[in-house]
This record gives sequence, C-alpha cells and structure tokens, in this order.
Amino acid sequence: MNLARIAKHLVTPDWVARRYFPAAVLTRIGEAIGASERRHRGELRFAVEAGLDPGALLRGQTPRAQAGDTFARLRVWDTAENSGVLLYVQLVDRRIEIVADRGISARVQQSEWDAICRSMEAAFREERFEHGALQAIERITALLVQHFPTTDSNPNELPDKPVVL
Repeated sequence: MNLARIAKHLVTPDWVARRYFPAAVLTRIGEAIGASERRHRGELRFAVEAGLDPGALLRGQTPRAQAGDTFARLRVWDTAENSGVLLYVQLVDRRIEIVADRGISARVQQSEWDAICRSMEAAFREERFEHGALQAIERITALLVQHFPTTDSNPNELPDKPVVL
C-alpha cells in the first residue's frame, strides 16, 4: 500500500478533471468521437477521472483495473460487434488506458493501444490536454477504419459525450 499515492488521491478534488477538460474541450472531444464513428463500425467512449475513491485505493486498484471497471460501468462492451473502445484518463496517477472489447482486441495488438496512450501522456506533460485527446481519437479512428470499416448499417450504439467521473 503506497500511502503517498493514497494521500494524493484523497486530497485531489473531483473538479480538477474539469480544470484540464472544461466544458468546451469536452464538447470538442464529443464532436470528434461522433465524426470518428461515422467512419467505422466501432464505438468510442472517453472518460476522465481526477482521483480514485477510497475503496479502490485501499484495494490497491491500478489505473488499468479502474479502466476495466469503467469499461463495464459505461457498458462499452454492449455493442453488436463487440467493437467498443474506452479511452480512460486518470489524472492523479497520470495514466491513460485504452480498453478494447474482444472484437477489436482480436485484431489490434495491445502495443498499438499502449503507443497511443504514451503519446497522449507526452502531450499531457506539455499541458496540451485537448490536443493529446484529439490526436488519440484520430489514431484510434485510423485503427477502427482499418479493422471495422463502415457499412450501410452503422448505428450509433453508445453516447459520444465524454464522461467526467
């Protein structure tokens, strides 16, 4: 149990997420997701969280595990082709995780998702949060266009609006 990590999470208020991702930025991210999804059959969700709750911290929850829980809670798995992708940002630990449903993870290597995450983290270190998020969405879009190109039937199965947890 890392006491410094726990303390950092407990003293970071939830509104910190809105400082880095204000309403206008979240709107542009949602618009980028909508535009992305018109080009492929995948479904993309964006979630940002300042810090973890005390229960998760006491369990030693990692950002990756929290992303998996968020994937389930937001029902990103609930698509006809198992083509959901969650882009999860955890600000206190400075981690970004991409969780892809089994239909996509069977076609896209984890190393590709990891490269997108690390690039986004680099942009965030330069305090270019909007740029990093939009660039990540572009790169995810390219992968989804390649592996899940659009067809005549392309319903929007999940909300495009980003979620602040």
